[in-house]
Amino acid sequence: MRLNRGPLPAAVRAELALERGERVLAAAPTRGGSHVTATLFALHLPTPAGGFTRVPWERVDHATWKEGWLHVRETSGGAEHHVRLTDPGSVPETVRERVTATIAVTHQATLPGGGKVRIAGRRPAAGGDVRWTFVFDAGLDPSDPGLRAQAEQVLEDLRRQTGL
Repeated sequence: MRLNRGPLPAAVRAELALERGERVLAAAPTRGGSHVTATLFALHLPTPAGGFTRVPWERVDHATWKEGWLHVRETSGGAEHHVRLTDPGSVPETVRERVTATIAVTHQATLPGGGKVRIAGRRPAAGGDVRWTFVFDAGLDPSDPGLRAQAEQVLEDLRRQTGL
C-alpha cells in the first residue's frame, strides 16, 4: 500500500484522538480546509461543525470515489458522508484496501417471505469477534420482527457453514 507523502498538520492530528496503536496511513485535504484521514483502525471524516467523525472500517458499508468526492455509507443506521478532496493522494486506494480487509464473509440470501438480505461478517481492524450486519432490499422494513427473524435464521445457517 502506498502511503500519503504529505505530513498531516499537527492541529488535525491533535483533534483525531487516535486509539493506542492506531497510526495514520493516508490523509487528504478537503475543500473545507480540513483533512480526511485513514488510519489502521478507522476513517476519520471532518464534520460540518468542525471536529471529526470516526468510522471504524468494519462499519463502512460502501465507499466510492467519484469526480473528486469521497462517498461513504455506514452499515449501522445508513449514515452517509460526502467529502470533496482537493488532493486525494492515496486515500481512495487506502479506503478500499482497509474496508476489503475487514470482510470475513458476505452472503446474499432470498428470504422465505420474499425479498433479499445481504449478510456481512466483518472483523474489526483492532481485533475482536466478527460483527454481523444485515442490509435488506429497498422496500423491506428492517425493524419488522418477522423479517429480522428470517434473516437471523439465515445468519445461523451461514455461521454453521463457515464456523464463524
